[in-house]
Amino acid sequence: MVFQVKGVVKAHTDLNKFESDGWIQFHYVNGLMITGGGTFDGQGALAWPHNQCPKSVQCKLLPTSIKLIFVTDATIRGISSVNSKFFHMNIVESKNIKIISVKISAPGDSPNTDGIHIGESTGVKISRSVIGTGDDCISVGPGSSNISISNVFCGPGHGISVGSLGKYPNEEDVVGLHVRNCTLTGTTNGVRIKTFAASSPSSASNFTFEDIVMNNVYNPIIIDQEYCPYSSCNQESPSRVKISGISFTNIRGVSASPVAVNLLCSKAVPCQNVQLSDINLAYNGQKGESRASCTNVKGASSGQQIPPSCI
Repeated sequence: MVFQVKGVVKAHTDLNKFESDGWIQFHYVNGLMITGGGTFDGQGALAWPHNQCPKSVQCKLLPTSIKLIFVTDATIRGISSVNSKFFHMNIVESKNIKIISVKISAPGDSPNTDGIHIGESTGVKISRSVIGTGDDCISVGPGSSNISISNVFCGPGHGISVGSLGKYPNEEDVVGLHVRNCTLTGTTNGVRIKTFAASSPSSASNFTFEDIVMNNVYNPIIIDQEYCPYSSCNQESPSRVKISGISFTNIRGVSASPVAVNLLCSKAVPCQNVQLSDINLAYNGQKGESRASCTNVKGASSGQQIPPSCI
């Protein structure tokens, strides 16, 4: 199936016109090409005030612009997505998906406008794309495996994130992520792994982040196992998402915060085999140098370490 888009396709601004949480959806397709150089305009500005998800767990999801569910062997190439009501793209229960040369944009203050979200999918490759949103440029959710992200320019937004993990019981593991040759500019996070406290057991393993440039990024390298996007969360017990086999290599640039490396892991299941190699992240502030913070982390560091390694 070839779905070719030329010109601008505009979503309806009336939320009552949507029967589900997706605008344009592809279900159970084997062999799909989405191309044509056109633009999907979600016209999200009127919908964003109705989004209660940043405040409440029990919220109604607004429509995602492009959704792939149970799709195999697909390529999304050379299209644009602007001002989605919720996520721009959501890849769910799918295999062997390539996303190449896409442009995704929404204002930095637009809620939950993740560029590309991946969940319960395997073999997803994202490359040569420009993404600037009000949330994660790319987010990798539970059940994802063999994910590759390369040559992506991200900003504004919340960076490139794994998670959040541990929000729901019986989540599947995340295994195998390779992020390389990316540039993040003015984002609130750089490369991030986030899990909720008081979570059910699962794991996140075999991640490589390498050759990444940070331009005035607030949290360039961050593991946060006490993630809480709401006004309050259950913090009575630590996260039980086990993080292991994480490598950060040749990550350089400027941190907008003094803590350039922040590894906050769970006391119940400390992070294992975390590697820091050739890190050069200077603090752009006027006072003091950048520093690193580690909690419940086991691993090693090598090569240049700016800030000085806490492992």
